[in-house]
Amino acid sequence: MPNLTLGQTLDHHIGGRPHPPASGEYLQDLAPATGQLAGRIARGNAADVEAAVSAAKEALAGEWGRTSVNERADLLDAVAAKIESRLDDFAALESADTGKPVSLAREIDIPRAISNFRFFAGAIRHARSDMFPMAGALNYTLRKPVGTVGLITPWNLPLYLLSWKTAPALAMGNTIVAKPSEVTPLTASALAEVLSEVGLPPGAFNLVHGLGPEVGEPLVAHPQVRGISFTGGTATGARVAATAAPLFKKLSLELGGKNPSVVFADADLEAALAGVTRAGFANQGQICLCG
Repeated sequence: MPNLTLGQTLDHHIGGRPHPPASGEYLQDLAPATGQLAGRIARGNAADVEAAVSAAKEALAGEWGRTSVNERADLLDAVAAKIESRLDDFAALESADTGKPVSLAREIDIPRAISNFRFFAGAIRHARSDMFPMAGALNYTLRKPVGTVGLITPWNLPLYLLSWKTAPALAMGNTIVAKPSEVTPLTASALAEVLSEVGLPPGAFNLVHGLGPEVGEPLVAHPQVRGISFTGGTATGARVAATAAPLFKKLSLELGGKNPSVVFADADLEAALAGVTRAGFANQGQICLCG
C-alpha cells in the first residue's frame, strides 16, 4: 500500500522526498461522493516550482542523465509491477478522490496506467536509430532528452493521464515537474512514492501541488522547463500556448470539448445506442475520446 491514507496531509515531492510548501499553506481535498475531507494538500507557488526545477536539473546532470535505455526500461517495468501489486489500494484512492465507482477505477483507470508504463518500457527497448543515405553523405537520427518537462494533468482520469505523460518522458531520459489537478492529488502522490521505492534517482520526478495560476503558470513560464504537456480546458490551453511560444518550448496540448457520435442510416442501431450510451455516461462522459 502506498504510505497514503485518506485524510492525510500531502506535501510536494521534490528531490526524492516530501517537501512542505514554501507558503506554509494547505488546500482541502474533499471527496466528491461524500463531501468528507480526503486530505490536505500543499498549496504550491513559484518558490516550490523553482525548487522542483532545480532538483530536476540536478538529476539530469547527475545520476539520471547517465542511465541507459535498458535501465530506464527496467525501471518503468518495476513501476508497473508495483502499481499492479497494489491495484486495489490505488483504485480506492482514485475512487475517493474522483467520486467514481471503485470498480471503474479498478477495471479501467489503474490497469491502463500499468499498461502505459509497460508499453513505453517495451517501446524504448525496441527503438532504433534511423540512418538515411544520401549522395556522398549519411544522415543520422539522434534521439536525446528534451530536458526538464512540465506535466499538467486534469481531474477526470488522474493516474491514467499522469502515467501517459510520465512514462514516455522518463523513457526518453527527461526529468519531470508534474502538477496534478488540485482536486485529485492522491494517486499522483502515491505514484511519486512508488517511483522512489523502485529506485528512481532523486529529482528525476518532482510533484508540486496547488492551483493553476500559482503553480501551473510559473511552471509553464520557467525558462529552464523545456517542454510542457497540458491536458485541460481550452481557455487555459490558450494561455499555456501563449506563455510557452515565445520561449520556443516543446508543447503538447490536449484540450476540452465533447466527442460527438455520428450514427449512419446503415448502422446497427441497437449496437450504436449501447455504444453512445456508454460513451455519454461512463465516467460521467468525462473522457477525452469517449465517442
